[in-house]
Amino acid sequence: MTQHSTSTMSVARAIATKDLRIEWRSKVLVNQVLPFAGIVMVLFAFALDNDGILQRVAPGLVWLAVLFSSLIIVQRTFAIESADNALDAIKVAGVSSAGVFLGKSVALVVQLLLFEGVLVLLSLVLYQVHLSWGGAVLLVTVSFLANIGIAAMGALYGGLGAAAKGRETLLPLLLLPAVAPVLIAATRATESAFGVGGATLGEGWPWVALLAVFGALFTFGGTLAFGVLTEE
Repeated sequence: MTQHSTSTMSVARAIATKDLRIEWRSKVLVNQVLPFAGIVMVLFAFALDNDGILQRVAPGLVWLAVLFSSLIIVQRTFAIESADNALDAIKVAGVSSAGVFLGKSVALVVQLLLFEGVLVLLSLVLYQVHLSWGGAVLLVTVSFLANIGIAAMGALYGGLGAAAKGRETLLPLLLLPAVAPVLIAATRATESAFGVGGATLGEGWPWVALLAVFGALFTFGGTLAFGVLTEE
């Protein structure tokens, strides 16, 4: 392993640890994001007040709630950095931009995984979907790979919009179209995990492979582009 790669991984580890420690102390995910997502899930249940419909559309509703809530998580992550111009200080110090990107992405993946675990439990109760052991394995795999794609794009566009005026509205405009393929693939794979619409487990794994490709491309591209795009 070269010195540069070692430095990049050290920076990524430090950034991820710092972000997760801040979130652990602030409890924003627990006190704000989770209640917001819970309200969204309940509103979906009331808007589609039919057990058959709810079960069919449950996978899409779960991932829509994840996507909307991820905007809050990403904005929160970079609001901390932009509040005291920490990103500028990192650039001046010559810290590896790839390490910053990877660290932010890892922290986002961890938060999203914990967050989605609660949403899946809510969907099982509210939408009355059934999950087999095979479906659970598929769903965990889908969640992990989909979160890599969402986190990579969130870290990239979050960093791009951190110093921009109107970043609260800029981030959704940038992020939502970029992660649309991830949303579609994750929804289709989750349909197989839940067994809705006659979907079988075997039909979900090709979508998992597609999510793996998206995650690899987004992570590789973000690692290369993060430093350039965040330059003023």
